[in-house]
Amino acid sequence: NPPDMLAETGEYPPMEPLGTVLERWPQDELDNPPSVIVEKLQHFDYNDPHDMEMALAYREAELPFKVTNVPEIIAAGRKWTDEYLTLNFDGRHGKKLRGGGGIPKSKGRAQEGVDNFFSFFIAKFWDVSIMGPPPTLDVDFSFAKWAKHARYADAVGLEPDKKHYYWQSGVPKTERLSDKNTWTFVSRDLPGFSDPEPTFFGFVPPKQKGIQCRFGERGVTAATHYDAGRNMIAMISGAKRYILSPPNACPKLGMVVYKKHPAFRHSLLNFGHISLLENGSQDEKDMPSSERKWLEIAKNALTIDTVLKAGEVLYVPSHWFHYITSLQKSAQCNVRSGREILGTKYFGGMKEVDKCIGT
Repeated sequence: NPPDMLAETGEYPPMEPLGTVLERWPQDELDNPPSVIVEKLQHFDYNDPHDMEMALAYREAELPFKVTNVPEIIAAGRKWTDEYLTLNFDGRHGKKLRGGGGIPKSKGRAQEGVDNFFSFFIAKFWDVSIMGPPPTLDVDFSFAKWAKHARYADAVGLEPDKKHYYWQSGVPKTERLSDKNTWTFVSRDLPGFSDPEPTFFGFVPPKQKGIQCRFGERGVTAATHYDAGRNMIAMISGAKRYILSPPNACPKLGMVVYKKHPAFRHSLLNFGHISLLENGSQDEKDMPSSERKWLEIAKNALTIDTVLKAGEVLYVPSHWFHYITSLQKSAQCNVRSGREILGTKYFGGMKEVDKCIGT
């Protein structure tokens, strides 16, 4: 069936309860994946014109899919060595204003988590006296220091209950309109994301809010959240597992709906704890009743999971939720192309999400 019909009937993508997905491959068992990982998302070869016509149809139907064999993403993966990235983020020989090769220095920051679970919050609204320690802290790491720890995490198989680190960087939306000689390395290396003219990945440039890049180490898991903008996510290196849920799954995902809460419109649920339910462990006994209640609800949320590998791009439609685990040291960048309000008849859209979170 054509994609627009699939969007009406819910035939695609095929969904399963979150509990089933995590029973098949528990979140923190990175070294014990299923013997066969079945890809259920449609995937299209960037170098095949017919495939890309179909990809466009799926994009317009607001359905998730993957694009494989993207030349600029593959090229960036080869180029983005730790040495190259350190040069661009940290500079060299004490230079503070510019990176190597005359390219302006890029900005980034590291976050530390007490374990592998990272959730979004607005730091200035987090009251430690009431809420306890925040989920993560900004730390004064250089990129080189972050990368060293990420390599260590891969080498030792860092356990989920140990401290984990995450590096974030963003390109401002105004950079694409400036002289290309002033562009930072991300804009230069990802022209399909930074081009002032429409491309398949950045298809509404005026609505672009910059390019966001995330460098994860083994095990780092980002709590489920949604983006209003239509989102193209490129895996430059490494691999990440994405668990996607449609807009109308929102009521089952534990979203924070109190408007003054620092995590408003996001979830604080660690879905990895679903495996603790009814297992009789001390961790289960110590689980707060509110968390237990929400995990019992969340395990029935409809989802689909996929592993996004280097050289691939994942399309996440407006208001679709995504829960992400970095399977190894990885680099990923995304660009958004404005909001699609209606979504689809079967999976919902902005209306269902706004109703869920009370906006």
